[in-house]
Amino acid sequence: MSTFSVEGGCRLKGEIVPQGAKNEVLQILCATLLTSEAVTVHNVPEIVDVLCLIDLLKDMGVEVDRRGEGTYSFRAANVSLDYLKTPEFRKRAAALRGSVMIVGPMLARFGVGYIPRPGGDQIGRRRLDTHFIGFEKLGAKFTYDTHSGFYHVEAKKLKGTYMLLDEASVTGTANIIMAAVMASGITTIYNAACEPYLQQLCRMLVRMGAKINGIGSNLLTIEGVTSLRGTEHTVLPDMIEVGSFIGMAAMTRSELRIKNVAYKELGIIPDQFRRLGITVNCDGDDIVVPEQEHYEIESFIDGSIMTIADAPWPGLTPDLLSVFLVVATQAKGTVLIHQKMFESRLFFVDKLIDMGAQIILCDPHRATVIGHNHTMQLRAAVMSSPDIRAGIALLIAAMSAKGTSCIHNIEQIDRGYQHIDTRLNALGAKITRTDG
Repeated sequence: MSTFSVEGGCRLKGEIVPQGAKNEVLQILCATLLTSEAVTVHNVPEIVDVLCLIDLLKDMGVEVDRRGEGTYSFRAANVSLDYLKTPEFRKRAAALRGSVMIVGPMLARFGVGYIPRPGGDQIGRRRLDTHFIGFEKLGAKFTYDTHSGFYHVEAKKLKGTYMLLDEASVTGTANIIMAAVMASGITTIYNAACEPYLQQLCRMLVRMGAKINGIGSNLLTIEGVTSLRGTEHTVLPDMIEVGSFIGMAAMTRSELRIKNVAYKELGIIPDQFRRLGITVNCDGDDIVVPEQEHYEIESFIDGSIMTIADAPWPGLTPDLLSVFLVVATQAKGTVLIHQKMFESRLFFVDKLIDMGAQIILCDPHRATVIGHNHTMQLRAAVMSSPDIRAGIALLIAAMSAKGTSCIHNIEQIDRGYQHIDTRLNALGAKITRTDG
Protein backbone atom coordinates (compact mmCIF):
# COMPACT_ATOMS: atom_id res chain seq x y z
CA MET A 1 0.00 0.00 0.00
CA SER A 2 1.52 3.32 -1.12
CA THR A 3 1.42 6.56 0.85
CA PHE A 4 1.52 10.31 0.26
CA SER A 5 3.36 12.49 2.76
CA VAL A 6 1.92 15.98 2.29
CA GLU A 7 3.45 19.12 3.75
CA GLY A 8 0.58 21.55 4.15
CA GLY A 9 0.48 25.30 3.77
CA CYS A 10 2.29 25.51 0.43
CA ARG A 11 0.77 27.92 -2.06
CA LEU A 12 0.59 26.86 -5.69
CA LYS A 13 1.33 29.00 -8.72
CA GLY A 14 1.45 28.31 -12.43
CA GLU A 15 -0.42 26.42 -15.12
CA ILE A 16 -1.79 22.89 -15.20
CA VAL A 17 -3.44 20.94 -18.01
CA PRO A 18 -6.24 18.53 -17.06
CA GLN A 19 -5.92 14.93 -18.21
CA GLY A 20 -8.36 13.20 -20.54
CA ALA A 21 -11.70 12.34 -18.99
CA LYS A 22 -11.72 8.99 -17.18
CA ASN A 23 -15.51 8.60 -17.36
CA GLU A 24 -15.51 9.21 -21.10
CA VAL A 25 -12.56 7.07 -22.10
CA LEU A 26 -13.91 3.93 -20.40
CA GLN A 27 -16.97 4.14 -22.67
CA ILE A 28 -14.89 4.93 -25.75
CA LEU A 29 -12.52 1.99 -25.23
CA CYS A 30 -15.43 -0.43 -24.88
CA ALA A 31 -16.95 0.95 -28.08
CA THR A 32 -13.85 -0.14 -30.04
CA LEU A 33 -15.27 -3.68 -29.78
CA LEU A 34 -18.07 -2.70 -32.17
CA THR A 35 -15.89 -2.86 -35.29
CA SER A 36 -13.12 -5.00 -36.75
CA GLU A 37 -11.47 -1.86 -38.13
CA ALA A 38 -8.90 0.30 -36.33
CA VAL A 39 -10.07 2.98 -33.91
CA THR A 40 -7.51 5.57 -32.79
CA VAL A 41 -8.13 7.39 -29.52
CA HIS A 42 -6.25 10.54 -28.44
CA ASN A 43 -5.89 12.17 -25.00
CA VAL A 44 -6.22 8.85 -23.18
CA PRO A 45 -5.40 9.32 -19.46
CA GLU A 46 -2.87 6.66 -18.49
CA ILE A 47 -4.39 6.01 -15.07
CA VAL A 48 -4.87 2.69 -13.33
CA ASP A 49 -8.51 2.07 -14.27
CA VAL A 50 -7.92 2.91 -17.93
CA LEU A 51 -4.74 0.83 -18.20
CA CYS A 52 -6.56 -2.12 -16.59
CA LEU A 53 -9.33 -1.88 -19.20
CA ILE A 54 -6.75 -1.70 -22.01
CA ASP A 55 -5.08 -4.84 -20.63
CA LEU A 56 -8.47 -6.56 -20.48
CA LEU A 57 -9.13 -5.69 -24.13
CA LYS A 58 -5.70 -7.08 -25.08
CA ASP A 59 -6.48 -10.33 -23.30
CA MET A 60 -9.77 -10.53 -25.20
CA GLY A 61 -7.80 -10.47 -28.46
CA VAL A 62 -7.94 -6.76 -29.33
CA GLU A 63 -4.76 -5.51 -31.03
CA VAL A 64 -3.57 -2.47 -29.07
CA ASP A 65 -0.84 -0.14 -30.31
CA ARG A 66 0.40 2.73 -28.17
CA ARG A 67 1.26 5.39 -30.75
CA GLY A 68 2.58 7.93 -28.25
CA GLU A 69 1.73 9.46 -24.91
CA GLY A 70 -2.05 9.37 -24.61
CA THR A 71 -2.65 8.00 -28.13
CA TYR A 72 -3.70 4.38 -28.73
CA SER A 73 -4.97 2.40 -31.69
CA PHE A 74 -7.40 -0.51 -31.14
CA ARG A 75 -8.37 -3.20 -33.65
CA ALA A 76 -10.89 -5.78 -32.47
CA ALA A 77 -10.65 -8.11 -35.48
CA ASN A 78 -10.04 -11.34 -33.55
CA VAL A 79 -11.98 -11.18 -30.28
CA SER A 80 -11.94 -14.42 -28.28
CA LEU A 81 -15.36 -15.34 -26.95
CA ASP A 82 -13.87 -18.32 -25.12
CA TYR A 83 -11.71 -16.00 -23.01
CA LEU A 84 -14.88 -14.50 -21.51
CA LYS A 85 -15.52 -17.80 -19.69
CA THR A 86 -12.09 -18.09 -18.09
CA PRO A 87 -11.16 -17.49 -14.43
CA GLU A 88 -8.61 -14.90 -15.58
CA PHE A 89 -11.33 -12.86 -17.31
CA ARG A 90 -13.49 -13.08 -14.22
CA LYS A 91 -10.67 -11.81 -12.01
CA ARG A 92 -9.70 -8.94 -14.32
CA ALA A 93 -13.21 -7.78 -15.17
CA ALA A 94 -14.47 -8.01 -11.59
CA ALA A 95 -11.75 -5.62 -10.42
CA LEU A 96 -12.95 -2.84 -12.74
CA ARG A 97 -16.47 -1.44 -12.68
CA GLY A 98 -16.16 0.07 -16.16
CA SER A 99 -15.78 -3.44 -17.58
CA VAL A 100 -19.58 -3.77 -17.54
CA MET A 101 -19.67 -1.60 -20.67
CA ILE A 102 -18.10 -4.31 -22.81
CA VAL A 103 -21.41 -6.21 -22.63
CA GLY A 104 -23.37 -3.89 -24.97
CA PRO A 105 -20.80 -3.94 -27.79
CA MET A 106 -20.25 -7.71 -27.45
CA LEU A 107 -24.00 -8.34 -27.56
CA ALA A 108 -24.40 -6.10 -30.62
CA ARG A 109 -21.55 -7.61 -32.61
CA PHE A 110 -21.34 -11.22 -31.42
CA GLY A 111 -24.79 -11.88 -29.93
CA VAL A 112 -23.41 -12.74 -26.51
CA GLY A 113 -21.93 -11.00 -23.51
CA TYR A 114 -20.52 -12.17 -20.17
CA ILE A 115 -19.44 -10.10 -17.21
CA PRO A 116 -18.72 -10.95 -13.58
CA ARG A 117 -20.19 -8.76 -10.90
CA PRO A 118 -17.91 -5.72 -11.27
CA GLY A 119 -15.97 -3.92 -8.56
CA GLY A 120 -14.83 -0.29 -8.31
CA ASP A 121 -15.32 2.31 -5.60
CA GLN A 122 -16.97 1.31 -2.35
CA ILE A 123 -19.35 4.27 -2.37
CA GLY A 124 -22.66 2.48 -1.97
CA ARG A 125 -24.86 0.23 -4.03
CA ARG A 126 -24.77 0.84 -7.78
CA ARG A 127 -27.22 -1.51 -9.36
CA LEU A 128 -26.96 -2.84 -12.91
CA ASP A 129 -30.67 -3.42 -13.51
CA THR A 130 -30.91 -0.56 -16.02
CA HIS A 131 -28.27 -2.18 -18.26
CA PHE A 132 -29.85 -5.62 -18.39
CA ILE A 133 -33.48 -4.48 -18.54
CA GLY A 134 -32.45 -2.43 -21.60
CA PHE A 135 -30.80 -5.46 -23.21
CA GLU A 136 -33.92 -7.55 -22.53
CA LYS A 137 -36.12 -4.93 -24.18
CA LEU A 138 -33.88 -5.22 -27.25
CA GLY A 139 -34.63 -8.95 -27.31
CA ALA A 140 -31.74 -10.44 -25.36
CA LYS A 141 -32.10 -13.28 -22.88
CA PHE A 142 -30.59 -12.46 -19.48
CA THR A 143 -29.40 -14.89 -16.83
CA TYR A 144 -27.43 -14.43 -13.61
CA ASP A 145 -25.54 -17.30 -12.04
CA THR A 146 -25.55 -16.63 -8.29
CA HIS A 147 -22.94 -19.36 -7.74
CA SER A 148 -20.32 -18.00 -10.14
CA GLY A 149 -21.41 -14.34 -9.96
CA PHE A 150 -21.59 -14.10 -13.77
CA TYR A 151 -24.11 -12.03 -15.73
CA HIS A 152 -24.88 -13.47 -19.17
CA VAL A 153 -26.87 -12.04 -22.08
CA GLU A 154 -27.39 -13.51 -25.52
CA ALA A 155 -29.51 -12.83 -28.58
CA LYS A 156 -29.54 -14.18 -32.11
CA LYS A 157 -30.83 -10.82 -33.31
CA LEU A 158 -31.45 -7.60 -31.42
CA LYS A 159 -34.55 -5.65 -32.41
CA GLY A 160 -35.19 -1.94 -31.97
CA THR A 161 -37.84 -0.91 -29.48
CA TYR A 162 -39.06 1.91 -27.24
CA MET A 163 -37.78 2.04 -23.68
CA LEU A 164 -38.14 4.42 -20.76
CA LEU A 165 -35.13 4.00 -18.48
CA ASP A 166 -35.97 3.74 -14.78
CA GLU A 167 -32.93 5.91 -14.01
CA ALA A 168 -30.72 8.16 -16.13
CA SER A 169 -27.71 5.89 -15.60
CA VAL A 170 -24.64 7.07 -17.51
CA THR A 171 -23.02 3.65 -17.91
CA GLY A 172 -26.43 2.04 -18.43
CA THR A 173 -27.30 4.49 -21.21
CA ALA A 174 -23.88 4.01 -22.84
CA ASN A 175 -24.22 0.23 -22.73
CA ILE A 176 -27.71 0.25 -24.23
CA ILE A 177 -26.71 2.71 -26.97
CA MET A 178 -23.80 0.47 -27.98
CA ALA A 179 -26.11 -2.54 -28.10
CA ALA A 180 -28.78 -0.67 -30.09
CA VAL A 181 -26.60 0.79 -32.86
CA MET A 182 -26.62 -2.55 -34.71
CA ALA A 183 -30.11 -3.73 -33.72
CA SER A 184 -32.62 -4.04 -36.54
CA GLY A 185 -35.15 -1.23 -36.73
CA ILE A 186 -35.58 1.87 -34.56
CA THR A 187 -34.68 2.11 -30.87
CA THR A 188 -36.00 4.99 -28.79
CA ILE A 189 -34.40 5.63 -25.40
CA TYR A 190 -36.25 8.06 -23.10
CA ASN A 191 -34.77 9.35 -19.83
CA ALA A 192 -31.34 8.71 -21.31
CA ALA A 193 -28.33 10.21 -19.56
CA CYS A 194 -26.96 13.13 -21.57
CA GLU A 195 -23.61 14.01 -19.97
CA PRO A 196 -20.97 15.47 -22.32
CA TYR A 197 -19.18 12.12 -22.18
CA LEU A 198 -22.30 10.36 -23.49
CA GLN A 199 -22.52 12.96 -26.23
CA GLN A 200 -18.90 12.25 -27.11
CA LEU A 201 -19.63 8.52 -27.34
CA CYS A 202 -22.63 9.14 -29.61
CA ARG A 203 -20.66 11.45 -31.89
CA MET A 204 -17.90 8.88 -32.20
CA LEU A 205 -20.44 6.17 -33.04
CA VAL A 206 -21.97 8.44 -35.72
CA ARG A 207 -18.51 8.86 -37.27
CA MET A 208 -18.30 5.06 -37.28
CA GLY A 209 -21.55 4.89 -39.26
CA ALA A 210 -24.22 4.75 -36.55
CA LYS A 211 -27.46 6.71 -36.95
CA ILE A 212 -28.31 8.53 -33.70
CA ASN A 213 -30.63 11.50 -33.31
CA GLY A 214 -31.25 13.61 -30.20
CA ILE A 215 -27.63 13.72 -29.05
CA GLY A 216 -27.38 15.98 -25.99
CA SER A 217 -30.99 15.38 -24.94
CA ASN A 218 -32.63 12.70 -22.81
CA LEU A 219 -34.53 11.33 -25.81
CA LEU A 220 -32.39 9.35 -28.25
CA THR A 221 -33.54 7.73 -31.47
CA ILE A 222 -31.24 5.10 -32.96
CA GLU A 223 -31.68 3.52 -36.38
CA GLY A 224 -29.77 0.26 -36.44
CA VAL A 225 -27.07 -0.40 -39.03
CA THR A 226 -25.46 -3.69 -40.06
CA SER A 227 -21.86 -2.76 -39.33
CA LEU A 228 -19.57 0.02 -38.13
CA ARG A 229 -16.21 1.23 -39.40
CA GLY A 230 -13.08 2.59 -37.77
CA THR A 231 -12.55 6.22 -36.75
CA GLU A 232 -10.43 8.65 -34.72
CA HIS A 233 -11.57 10.23 -31.48
CA THR A 234 -10.19 12.77 -29.01
CA VAL A 235 -11.25 12.50 -25.38
CA LEU A 236 -12.48 15.65 -23.58
CA PRO A 237 -10.56 17.15 -20.64
CA ASP A 238 -11.66 15.63 -17.32
CA MET A 239 -14.21 17.95 -15.71
CA ILE A 240 -13.59 16.27 -12.35
CA GLU A 241 -9.91 17.19 -12.51
CA VAL A 242 -10.84 20.74 -13.52
CA GLY A 243 -13.14 21.03 -10.50
CA SER A 244 -10.52 19.47 -8.24
CA PHE A 245 -7.95 22.06 -9.32
CA ILE A 246 -10.39 24.94 -8.73
CA GLY A 247 -11.02 23.64 -5.21
CA MET A 248 -7.32 23.12 -4.62
CA ALA A 249 -6.53 26.72 -5.59
CA ALA A 250 -9.21 28.08 -3.26
CA MET A 251 -8.21 25.94 -0.27
CA THR A 252 -4.50 26.76 -0.58
CA ARG A 253 -5.18 30.45 -1.42
CA SER A 254 -3.25 30.03 -4.65
CA GLU A 255 -3.30 31.57 -8.11
CA LEU A 256 -3.77 28.90 -10.74
CA ARG A 257 -4.44 28.75 -14.48
CA ILE A 258 -6.14 25.57 -15.65
CA LYS A 259 -5.45 25.18 -19.36
CA ASN A 260 -7.69 23.90 -22.18
CA VAL A 261 -10.67 22.92 -20.03
CA ALA A 262 -13.38 22.70 -22.77
CA TYR A 263 -15.25 25.38 -20.82
CA LYS A 264 -18.55 24.95 -22.67
CA GLU A 265 -18.67 21.32 -21.55
CA LEU A 266 -18.33 22.11 -17.83
CA GLY A 267 -22.01 22.92 -17.34
CA ILE A 268 -22.80 24.47 -13.94
CA ILE A 269 -19.50 23.47 -12.31
CA PRO A 270 -17.89 26.96 -12.48
CA ASP A 271 -21.07 28.66 -11.23
CA GLN A 272 -21.37 26.26 -8.30
CA PHE A 273 -17.85 27.19 -7.17
CA ARG A 274 -18.83 30.84 -7.53
CA ARG A 275 -21.72 30.19 -5.14
CA LEU A 276 -19.10 29.27 -2.56
CA GLY A 277 -17.57 32.71 -3.15
CA ILE A 278 -14.65 31.47 -5.25
CA THR A 279 -13.60 33.68 -8.17
CA VAL A 280 -13.52 31.59 -11.34
CA ASN A 281 -12.54 33.55 -14.45
CA CYS A 282 -12.82 32.24 -18.00
CA ASP A 283 -9.97 33.32 -20.28
CA GLY A 284 -10.46 31.80 -23.72
CA ASP A 285 -10.62 28.09 -23.00
CA ASP A 286 -8.68 28.43 -19.74
CA ILE A 287 -9.92 28.92 -16.20
CA VAL A 288 -8.01 31.34 -13.99
CA VAL A 289 -8.48 31.18 -10.23
CA PRO A 290 -6.84 34.22 -8.60
CA GLU A 291 -5.30 34.17 -5.14
CA GLN A 292 -8.08 34.70 -2.58
CA GLU A 293 -7.56 35.12 1.15
CA HIS A 294 -11.27 34.61 1.85
CA TYR A 295 -14.37 33.38 0.03
CA GLU A 296 -17.94 33.65 1.29
CA ILE A 297 -20.79 31.20 0.66
CA GLU A 298 -23.92 32.72 -0.85
CA SER A 299 -27.34 32.29 0.72
CA PHE A 300 -30.52 31.59 -1.20
CA ILE A 301 -32.65 34.63 -2.09
CA ASP A 302 -34.89 34.08 0.96
CA GLY A 303 -31.85 34.01 3.24
CA SER A 304 -31.86 30.25 3.82
CA ILE A 305 -28.66 28.17 3.92
CA MET A 306 -27.15 27.29 0.57
CA THR A 307 -27.58 23.67 -0.53
CA ILE A 308 -25.27 22.04 -3.04
CA ALA A 309 -26.63 18.75 -4.33
CA ASP A 310 -25.79 16.32 -7.10
CA ALA A 311 -28.19 15.60 -9.94
CA PRO A 312 -28.20 13.99 -13.39
CA TRP A 313 -26.71 16.21 -16.10
CA PRO A 314 -27.06 19.13 -16.57
CA GLY A 315 -27.10 19.10 -12.77
CA LEU A 316 -23.92 18.87 -10.70
CA THR A 317 -21.92 15.68 -11.07
CA PRO A 318 -21.76 13.62 -7.85
CA ASP A 319 -18.05 13.05 -8.44
CA LEU A 320 -17.31 16.62 -7.33
CA LEU A 321 -19.35 16.80 -4.12
CA SER A 322 -16.40 15.58 -2.04
CA VAL A 323 -14.35 18.50 -3.39
CA PHE A 324 -17.12 21.03 -2.70
CA LEU A 325 -17.41 19.70 0.84
CA VAL A 326 -13.73 20.04 1.68
CA VAL A 327 -13.51 23.49 0.06
CA ALA A 328 -16.46 24.67 2.16
CA THR A 329 -14.54 23.92 5.37
CA GLN A 330 -12.48 27.09 4.84
CA ALA A 331 -15.24 29.30 3.41
CA LYS A 332 -17.13 31.99 5.31
CA GLY A 333 -20.63 30.76 6.00
CA THR A 334 -22.56 27.50 6.07
CA VAL A 335 -23.60 25.09 3.34
CA LEU A 336 -25.54 21.83 3.21
CA ILE A 337 -23.92 19.20 0.97
CA HIS A 338 -26.57 16.72 -0.23
CA GLN A 339 -25.20 13.57 -1.85
CA LYS A 340 -28.37 12.02 -3.27
CA MET A 341 -27.00 9.25 -5.46
CA PHE A 342 -24.59 7.26 -3.24
CA GLU A 343 -25.15 6.48 0.40
CA SER A 344 -21.53 5.92 1.48
CA ARG A 345 -19.70 8.78 -0.21
CA LEU A 346 -19.81 11.17 2.75
CA PHE A 347 -18.34 8.82 5.30
CA PHE A 348 -14.86 10.26 4.76
CA VAL A 349 -15.90 13.44 6.63
CA ASP A 350 -14.83 11.94 9.97
CA LYS A 351 -11.24 12.39 8.73
CA LEU A 352 -11.92 16.08 8.09
CA ILE A 353 -13.50 16.45 11.54
CA ASP A 354 -10.34 14.95 13.03
CA MET A 355 -8.43 17.67 11.19
CA GLY A 356 -10.55 20.37 12.84
CA ALA A 357 -13.27 20.90 10.26
CA GLN A 358 -16.73 21.82 11.56
CA ILE A 359 -19.04 19.34 9.88
CA ILE A 360 -22.30 17.77 11.03
CA LEU A 361 -23.02 14.49 9.26
CA CYS A 362 -26.82 14.57 9.29
CA ASP A 363 -27.29 11.15 7.68
CA PRO A 364 -25.53 9.06 4.99
CA HIS A 365 -26.59 11.58 2.33
CA ARG A 366 -26.30 15.01 3.96
CA ALA A 367 -23.58 16.97 5.72
CA THR A 368 -23.70 20.53 7.04
CA VAL A 369 -20.38 22.40 6.81
CA ILE A 370 -19.64 25.48 8.90
CA GLY A 371 -16.66 27.18 7.32
CA HIS A 372 -13.63 28.52 9.21
CA ASN A 373 -13.15 31.48 6.82
CA HIS A 374 -9.42 30.64 6.89
CA THR A 375 -9.26 31.86 10.50
CA MET A 376 -8.32 28.40 11.73
CA GLN A 377 -6.09 26.12 9.67
CA LEU A 378 -6.89 22.41 9.48
CA ARG A 379 -4.55 20.12 11.41
CA ALA A 380 -2.35 17.52 9.76
CA ALA A 381 -3.55 13.94 10.14
CA VAL A 382 -2.93 10.32 9.22
CA MET A 383 -5.71 8.98 7.01
CA SER A 384 -6.57 6.48 4.30
CA SER A 385 -8.22 7.12 0.94
CA PRO A 386 -11.53 5.19 0.74
CA ASP A 387 -12.27 5.95 -2.93
CA ILE A 388 -11.05 8.08 -5.83
CA ARG A 389 -13.05 11.24 -5.15
CA ALA A 390 -12.77 11.20 -1.36
CA GLY A 391 -9.05 10.60 -1.88
CA ILE A 392 -8.56 13.81 -3.85
CA ALA A 393 -10.65 15.70 -1.27
CA LEU A 394 -8.39 14.43 1.52
CA LEU A 395 -5.33 15.43 -0.52
CA ILE A 396 -6.74 18.96 -0.89
CA ALA A 397 -7.37 19.09 2.86
CA ALA A 398 -3.82 17.92 3.59
CA MET A 399 -2.34 20.52 1.22
CA SER A 400 -4.09 23.29 3.17
CA ALA A 401 -3.43 21.87 6.65
CA LYS A 402 -0.82 22.89 9.22
CA GLY A 403 1.92 20.28 9.42
CA THR A 404 2.61 17.11 7.46
CA SER A 405 -0.21 14.66 6.74
CA CYS A 406 0.01 11.03 5.71
CA ILE A 407 -2.50 9.56 3.23
CA HIS A 408 -2.46 5.78 2.86
CA ASN A 409 -4.06 3.69 0.12
CA ILE A 410 -3.28 6.27 -2.54
CA GLU A 411 -3.80 3.57 -5.16
CA GLN A 412 -7.41 4.79 -5.02
CA ILE A 413 -6.29 8.29 -6.05
CA ASP A 414 -4.06 6.83 -8.79
CA ARG A 415 -7.13 5.13 -10.27
CA GLY A 416 -8.47 8.54 -11.31
CA TYR A 417 -5.59 11.05 -11.33
CA GLN A 418 -2.46 10.61 -13.45
CA HIS A 419 0.87 11.48 -11.77
CA ILE A 420 -1.00 13.85 -9.47
CA ASP A 421 1.93 14.26 -7.06
CA THR A 422 4.43 15.09 -9.82
CA ARG A 423 2.08 17.56 -11.48
CA LEU A 424 1.22 19.37 -8.25
CA ASN A 425 4.83 19.46 -7.06
CA ALA A 426 5.67 21.32 -10.27
CA LEU A 427 3.29 24.05 -9.05
CA GLY A 428 4.84 24.32 -5.60
CA ALA A 429 3.20 21.53 -3.61
CA LYS A 430 5.31 19.29 -1.37
CA ILE A 431 4.00 15.74 -1.81
CA THR A 432 6.25 12.73 -1.33
CA ARG A 433 5.21 9.29 -2.54
CA THR A 434 6.33 6.19 -0.67
CA ASP A 435 5.59 2.90 -2.42
CA GLY A 436 4.61 0.09 -0.07
